[in-house]
Amino acid sequence: MFGDKLKHPKAITIGIGMWLGIIMAYNVWMIIWPNQKIALGIVSANDDEKPIAARKAMLFSRTNTALSIPMLYAMVSAQNLY
Repeated sequence: MFGDKLKHPKAITIGIGMWLGIIMAYNVWMIIWPNQKIALGIVSANDDEKPIAARKAMLFSRTNTALSIPMLYAMVSAQNLY
């Protein structure tokens, strides 16, 4: 009964968008923000660690930007599926 609803195209599409959003939230809170704090000097770190942390934060921010378009598409397009 409930398992059949999970196989519906709307549920699959919303689920894909949800998982992309969860990945993006994880990137922000576990990778981007801690590295951004190091790069900005909010957290004490060696001068050698700051450029590495800044690059890591930048790359994961770009990843989030790239994931935002398919996430938005999946969330919005689900309403038009049968």
